[in-house]
Amino acid sequence: MTLSEIKNHLKNLDTIAFQLPNGNLVPNHFHVTEVGKVSKHFIDCGGTVRNEDVVNFQLWEANDYDHRLHPEKLVHIIELSEKVLGLDDLNIEVEYQDTTIGKFGLDFDGTNFLLTTKQTDCLAKSNCGIPDKKPKVKLSDLQLESSCCSPNSNCC
Repeated sequence: MTLSEIKNHLKNLDTIAFQLPNGNLVPNHFHVTEVGKVSKHFIDCGGTVRNEDVVNFQLWEANDYDHRLHPEKLVHIIELSEKVLGLDDLNIEVEYQDTTIGKFGLDFDGTNFLLTTKQTDCLAKSNCGIPDKKPKVKLSDLQLESSCCSPNSNCC
């Protein structure tokens, strides 16, 4: 989800809720304590230099049960961040601490913002000899090598 997408969703909401991948909701007294731009400049295992930029939201929950972040306040925080930090319409990554700080993608189901799991990946699969897709093989096409466990081996 990009900044423009979250602002559009927020304009149609009365309350904000973030749902974790396990289905639990982030407690409703959370705060967005940071909005920032994270730039990653790196080299992959194939030797290609890469750059990635994302907007980072940090969610934090405190013992402040009397205040709840309202959609219009979050829109204001986002617009201020765009102006002050010069943010482009980038994808959003969310940090939230459970047992450790987790990084999540962001989606929306019409009611809740969904914190989605992120996966590592090899960005140079062709250089590493990793096929783009796992080849499909019929077991009936495989030639079984004779082994100690072949039907006539007397091992069983």
